[in-house]
Order: sequence, then C-alpha cells, then structure tokens
Amino acid sequence: MTTPRILFFADFGPTVGGGHVMRCLTLAQVLIGQGAECAFAATPDAMRLLDTFAPAAVERLPIPEGTPARQATPVADLARTWGAQAAVLDHYGAGPAEEVMIRTGVHRLLVLDDLRRGHLCDLVLDPNLDRVAADYPGVESLAGPAYALVRPEFAALRAQTLARRATATPHRLLIALGLTDVGGITARVVKAILPGLGDLQVDIVLGHGAPSLSTLALLAAHDTRLTLHVDTREMAALTAAADLAIGAGGSSVWERSSLGLPTLTLILADNQREAARALAARGAAEALEAGEGDVAVRLAALLADPLRLAAMSAAASALCDGQGAARVAGRLLAIL
Repeated sequence: MTTPRILFFADFGPTVGGGHVMRCLTLAQVLIGQGAECAFAATPDAMRLLDTFAPAAVERLPIPEGTPARQATPVADLARTWGAQAAVLDHYGAGPAEEVMIRTGVHRLLVLDDLRRGHLCDLVLDPNLDRVAADYPGVESLAGPAYALVRPEFAALRAQTLARRATATPHRLLIALGLTDVGGITARVVKAILPGLGDLQVDIVLGHGAPSLSTLALLAAHDTRLTLHVDTREMAALTAAADLAIGAGGSSVWERSSLGLPTLTLILADNQREAARALAARGAAEALEAGEGDVAVRLAALLADPLRLAAMSAAASALCDGQGAARVAGRLLAIL
C-alpha cells in the first residue's frame, strides 16, 4: 500500500499570526502518527516558524521570497515534484482559482476556512460554532468545534485539568496574544493589568521576534510575578496550570476550551470577531475588542467572581473535547 503524502500550505508573516501554521502542524503530526508523510510548502517567514516548532519528520519545501499570496503555481509544482496525493490549504489570500491550480498537482484538497467562502475542493474544515454543512454547498464540510485542530497533548491533560478547575481559586494567569504579538499588544496588556495584579502569577507567551519582548523582559527582570515563555513548546502544560487567560481570538480558543480555561478573549483581527462573540454568547469566554474597553477592569471583575469562572470553564469544556485533529486526519486519509 502506498504511503499517503500530504502537502501543506499555510499563511504566515509579519501581519499574520502563527495560528495557520500551528494548526496545520497539529494536523500534520497526527497524520504522521497514522502513517502518512507530510511536508510544508513554506515561504521564508513560514520556514522560520517551522524550524522552531516542526519536528524533523515534517519536510520543508521552500517557496521563493516575494511570491504573491494568490500565486498557487509554486505550490502545485511542489505537490507534483514531491509526489503529494493530497494538499491542505490554510490561506485567506487564496480562493477558488488557487484551489483549482493546486488541484492540478494532487488528487484531494482540504481547505481550512472560518469565513463561509465558496470553495472548489474536496473537504472544507471550519471549526467555528454554529457551522453546518449548508454553509459550504457542493463540498463536504467538517463543521464545528468537534473538528477543531487541537494538539493531542491538550486532550491528554483534559480529565485531570477539568477536575482541578471545579475547586480551583485563581492564582495563575496566562497571557497568550499570538507569537507575532501584532502591534506590541502583549506589552500594552501587561502594563495595563500590573497595578491591580496583586499576588497573581503571570505566564506570558510570545515569539522570539515579538515587538513586546524587550519591554517585557525588562519588566520580568524586576517583577517576580511575571514569567516569559518565548517560542514555548509547553502550551498544553501552561494552559492546564492557568486559572484564567487573556488570549487572542484565533484558533487557540479551542485549545483553551478543551481544557476549560476561562478566558478574556481579545479580538485582534476581523476574522476572529464572530467566533469570539459566539463563545461569549454561550458563556464560555468574554470578548473584548483590542484597544476598546479596559482590560484591567474586565480582568478584575472576573477574578472577583469565582462562580462565573466555574461556569465559564464548564461551558468552554463542553464545546470542544480536543479530539478534532484525529477526526480530520481520519476523514482525509479515508478519501485518499
């Protein structure tokens, strides 16, 4: 039997968070565990992220710097030369025309989407709340949080973490606003909450190129409550250890939901708004537009209301069990 070969193409750059690449890496690692071979067609920016987080089993196939986002020819060419049977596309700059081009190099195409766009592919994955098959007519869809791409280590910690949350009092805060820290948002948030922090311990996650890094390193050097985690591979453990989070509204919402972590979600991009507000409507998180409202006031209100934190944890954990990557991998391999 031929070993399935699956090529990924995910967007990443100075103004695009690392969520596209990271959720594709999650799926790639599960596929590799099920016997597939996986590679990424990667721009120089994405290559640097892969070099930090991707295991050796994930191959890297370079795309020349300066290639336009909507130029799919290099991806199709790489798919043919590498011998891919399937491709996974996670790129909001690509549409049906690019999907048709990539399909010339593979038998099957899975597209990740959050925006209910039209597609010319075999499978669409949209993990957002309230998604149904009718949102993607003419294409098989894997819709809803049951298919959210959460790394297996989160599911492994789920039972013990949810049991602890039932009785925990807040003493540890996780701040994770994206590896790229767009606009230096992380430092602004930390500075805003410092005066009312009390004895709360704070884990701050960001990438090595984050604009906030130098400012936060200086703050952490003089404040023992603050701990920086740069390019960490321990997100599952940090999420499990936290009692509350200030997090971005991208794909990481499902990691936090799978472990029932109450979250003040900052909306940092237009495509995050719908999901963040849907979570808030279900009592699974709070949503706040970046730059609007007082983060410190909202955080203080949550810390003062343990019953609400418990309710948020229960609502969040009920939405996502952390098994989505295995479900998506199984379906993609089945259609191959």
